[in-house]
Amino acid sequence: MNLTEPKREISGNALLLLTSLLLVAGGNVRFIAQVLHAFPPSGSTLPALLSLAVAFLAFNVVLFGGFAFGRMTKPVLIVVLLTTSVTAYFMDSFGTVIGEDMLRNAAQTDAGETFDLLTFKLLAYFVLLGVLPAILVWRAPLAWRGWRRELFGRVKLLALCLLAIALMVMAFGGFYASFIRAHKPLRSYANPAYPLLAALKFVGKANQAMASMKLAAVAPDAHVSRDDKHRELIVLVVGETARADRFSINGYARDTTPRLKEAGAISLTNFWSCGTSTAVSVPCMFSPHGMDRFSMKKAGSEENLLDVLQRAGVNVLWLDNNSDSKGIALRVPYRNYKSPDVNTVCDSECRDEGMLVPLQDYIDSHPKGDILIVLHQMGNHGPAYYKRYPPEFERYRPACQSKDLSQCSKEEIGNAYDNAILYTDHFLGKAIELLKRNDKNLETALFYLSDHGESLGEGGVYLHGLPRAIAPDSQLHVPAILWFGSGFDEIDLPSLSRKRHQRFTHDNLFHTILGFLEIRTFFYKPELDILDGSRTSDKDGGHQARGSP
Repeated sequence: MNLTEPKREISGNALLLLTSLLLVAGGNVRFIAQVLHAFPPSGSTLPALLSLAVAFLAFNVVLFGGFAFGRMTKPVLIVVLLTTSVTAYFMDSFGTVIGEDMLRNAAQTDAGETFDLLTFKLLAYFVLLGVLPAILVWRAPLAWRGWRRELFGRVKLLALCLLAIALMVMAFGGFYASFIRAHKPLRSYANPAYPLLAALKFVGKANQAMASMKLAAVAPDAHVSRDDKHRELIVLVVGETARADRFSINGYARDTTPRLKEAGAISLTNFWSCGTSTAVSVPCMFSPHGMDRFSMKKAGSEENLLDVLQRAGVNVLWLDNNSDSKGIALRVPYRNYKSPDVNTVCDSECRDEGMLVPLQDYIDSHPKGDILIVLHQMGNHGPAYYKRYPPEFERYRPACQSKDLSQCSKEEIGNAYDNAILYTDHFLGKAIELLKRNDKNLETALFYLSDHGESLGEGGVYLHGLPRAIAPDSQLHVPAILWFGSGFDEIDLPSLSRKRHQRFTHDNLFHTILGFLEIRTFFYKPELDILDGSRTSDKDGGHQARGSP
């Protein structure tokens, strides 16, 4: 044995090809499954599918071939491997798409929510698809033949890959036309290309938002009507990850909302969210534009509903038991209730009902002006649904006791999710009790609506965050609840009840709250106010909520 024999070196091109092959085969299980579902293998489709595999491999080589060169070869490939292993876990395990909204949600997630996502399965993906291949890449002896030869070799490789892609597309034009045009969502599962593109867009838009820090005024003419002789107390509950079809008040077989039924609450059964993630839906629902004209850039550069109300003289308070307000409560009084130092109702985690404890003192300390209190729930935030409720609310068993949903059956996942809904019902019931205690002095009302829904394994998809264009109804159809105190006698409840099944969206929140508090502004659109036509004043001569006194 010759101990002085030199180690066999590997060229940069070969290392790039081998890494790309691993990325395609190991990091794209979900993408491959989606493609095979859209184009089932048969005698006619098999050649086209094989051509797609070749084209996809060539595409990944081209994607990283311009960066993984020379001294940057190993660092670039290692970063790509580690990143792809993590994105592959979430895509394979939950059917999620790692797009802009998902990245925005991840960037705004707190440590507790992040911990809920850490599982042994994630660790296995990270080690097997990320760390171990990264070690092999790092230890591989890389050949270097000089700049000219290496550069020429890389250009030749990339040219061959581009030629291969062109030949595949030309040979199976009909297949690729269908793949590109008729099955656009398939591209969002391409890993790591789609997450990388989403990251670039996310960073670019974040930089644009930072460059434009001056806020544009919204509804500068807003003011409380002179005709408003009564003070209103509105509790607006922003729910988290709740599905409309899991509320028994909407017809669900399990009795998950007994307290709402007992209170005589009105459920709007046909309510739809702006987005499929908290990071998008919350800013959108407080924006005046509506989902068709909403953008995160606009949300970060202009005022929102709370700014309008506060300027009009309304006492606004935001209490948060979620990660944060997603930028909505930056200019109004804000309190975070995720810590036992503030929240007095904590066991394994701090509970939503702890936000109710200080409210009577707050109400008593504001003897003048209308009051809007926003309560941002932890609600049904997954995947650790079992953490979202105290033990005494575990009515449905067996309930999934793992944050790794692959360890539980769909029945167990559904049981844990329904238990969390039952706790939300309890929380809303206690909020209504608080409002009832203030009926004599204030016109009280509760408005609850969830930010988005949740997939519980239907079609192999879990959690939320899919692009709205391809998201299932389970992530978009959300519960919305209205309750009015006895002092709120200007609302014709039978008339409002007849609207139960009318289609509404998050677009309606901005204008409904303006109507609730009788705010006059030319920004107000009565056709988007859920209560419009259900007030006694509407029948007596119309609800005046424009810029009039």
